Amino acid sequence: MEYEAAISSSGVLEALRAFDPRVVGTLPLALSVPDSDIDIVCHAFDPVAFAEAIWRQFQACDGFRLYQWTSSGRPVVARFEWSGWPFEVFGDSRLVGQQHGWLHFEIERRLLALDDGRLRKAVLQQRSLGIKTEPAFAAVLGIDGDPYRGLLELASETDIQLRARLNSL
Repeated sequence: MEYEAAISSSGVLEALRAFDPRVVGTLPLALSVPDSDIDIVCHAFDPVAFAEAIWRQFQACDGFRLYQWTSSGRPVVARFEWSGWPFEVFGDSRLVGQQHGWLHFEIERRLLALDDGRLRKAVLQQRSLGIKTEPAFAAVLGIDGDPYRGLLELASETDIQLRARLNSL
């Protein structure tokens, strides 16, 4: 089953509609590796209601886990399996458009759209070695330091600046 079909048949987007769910990560970017999961970010303006919505819909799923971080806004995270696909649902009190996971996804999507295919090939090569997505982008793009922060800093660059980076690959 394709990941889109798993999302649809799970009903996760419908169950979490009130929380602005958005699919992010390697699957929609076509950068997945065999152990990639389906990542969904949400605006959990009410963490208790968010956790209850996930619990009601997915508690019986294989591998179900639900927890809340103790720092950084205390996001709620759920993990479960549906139709052989691992899901990770992340609910943060910030609007989705302000969450780091969404911002990383957006800059990665922009970079891939501006590229002629060399970036995708190089990032996939890094991913095949077991490197996570953001560190893989950072390695290919020559971003020093924290790869997550480095990608966030790229988000403010214009398409012209990003193309210049890509042309140096």
